[in-house]
Amino acid sequence: MIKKLIFTISFLMAFAVSAQKMNDNEAVAATAEKFRLAMISGEKTELESLILPELTYGHSGGHIDDAKEFVEKLVSEKSDFVTIDITNQTVNIVGNTAIVRHHFYATTADFGKAPGDVTLDIVLVWVKTGKNWKLLARQAVKSEKKK
Repeated sequence: MIKKLIFTISFLMAFAVSAQKMNDNEAVAATAEKFRLAMISGEKTELESLILPELTYGHSGGHIDDAKEFVEKLVSEKSDFVTIDITNQTVNIVGNTAIVRHHFYATTADFGKAPGDVTLDIVLVWVKTGKNWKLLARQAVKSEKKK
């Protein structure tokens, strides 16, 4: 009887941990989608609600923005994403940290520049703060893959 009880409790605990991880995966994916939409809209409040003040945002050309510079570039349309398409996204959660990788294809209308296309591979590092996921780091590398 005791063995059955221990087995049942162990099974339920494993199921609960698995369900929590699935819920976190879904929450991270939903937050990444909100982030994609906020990058297109350039809405300052929404952008700020999704990032940590310690954000490090690495561009494929080597420049690194802090949180303030990242937000200001999008709000001022110095960086202006008209569309952003995400493909091949994976989410891997380790404790309260999530690593998201995806292919990023965007059309741009950056202030003072001709319209352009961007094809990148991205890694995002999200941290769970309370019940929310916030972006801590992002790094892009140029990609040959097309949409």
